Amino acid sequence: MPTTFLGQKRIRKYYGKIREVLEMPNLIEVQKSSYDLFLNSGDGDKPTDGEGIMGVFQSVFPIKDFNETSVLEFVRYELEKPKYDVDECQQRDMT
Repeated sequence: MPTTFLGQKRIRKYYGKIREVLEMPNLIEVQKSSYDLFLNSGDGDKPTDGEGIMGVFQSVFPIKDFNETSVLEFVRYELEKPKYDVDECQQRDMT
């Protein structure tokens, strides 16, 4: 319990109406699911248009030059499997 500068315990009064505290969510799982949704590496077979990183690419591309003589278009992206797993990276002091 917090104390005052003199070392005495402070008396706290509660004026709230809600006494029940919500359960804390699994924050690591929230981060992982958000990352999977962004990369669309979840259960879906292929990325959905307008969602995740595919939506970001589609909102930026095509890129045209000032005279519109050249155009850079986005076709697709592919994420390869990592060369080493997490344990191997830690053993090799890789970041």
